[in-house]
Amino acid sequence: MEGLQKHKLVIIGGAEDKKGRKVILKDVCNLIDKEKDELLVVTVASEVQGLVSSDYKKVFEEIGVKNLRFLNMEFREEAYKEENIKKVKNAKLIFFTGGDQLRVTSLIGGSPIEEELNNSKDKVIVGTSAGASVMSSTMILSGDDEEAPSKKTVSMSAGLGLLTGVIIDQHFSQRGRIGRLISAISENPSTLGIGIDENTAIIVSREKKIKAIGEGAVYIIDGKDITYSNVWEEEKSRTFSIFNIKLHLLNKGDVFDLEKRIPFEEEVIKNEDN
Repeated sequence: MEGLQKHKLVIIGGAEDKKGRKVILKDVCNLIDKEKDELLVVTVASEVQGLVSSDYKKVFEEIGVKNLRFLNMEFREEAYKEENIKKVKNAKLIFFTGGDQLRVTSLIGGSPIEEELNNSKDKVIVGTSAGASVMSSTMILSGDDEEAPSKKTVSMSAGLGLLTGVIIDQHFSQRGRIGRLISAISENPSTLGIGIDENTAIIVSREKKIKAIGEGAVYIIDGKDITYSNVWEEEKSRTFSIFNIKLHLLNKGDVFDLEKRIPFEEEVIKNEDN
């Protein structure tokens, strides 16, 4: 995970407040100039893209975004159209909505749109729910929503790779997904697992520090120092044995350094800057 991020990322655990105070979405929009910059809503994860577009149009206009665009696609060939590539190129903030993360990667993975995302710099890229999962190089497709980890296979696939060295899971405590994320990290111990509650998000700086915002918790699972696990044994129904796995819980304002793998309170950053 060495080096700077090309883009600032905001990764939302899903079900962000769109009707009340809209804290997370306001924080997202405050990362750009709402009067001048273009915000592109990418709805390709959804099977009801028109409805999703309508919802976010209302929300972002209420927040004060003046230049709002939408990328709705049903077929992979649309990821090669110059007009769609131009939308991605011109946008300062790109917002991936929820739905099915496999739709995102199958429609735009390896296409000129993904190339534009990876080759451009200094954008703000946001994903919620399925749009959160696709941010990482490896993403969870499916797995049992069980709090107790078991040796059942978690289905994973390649994501967009905008944040390397992590696996992201969303709707985390609401759907009891800690078991499946532990399972995923047990199979990939060098990778950090990041579970994000609903109406909760992380802001990922270009220096690869993440800050928790919103009303829930962010869970960081670190398997680098695992001393033993039985993940490789053939008896798939047996509960895991895992020794020396680390779990960090971040609340609003807490920070985690992805490269150093350490958490700290926001006040530490303020003190270091003074």
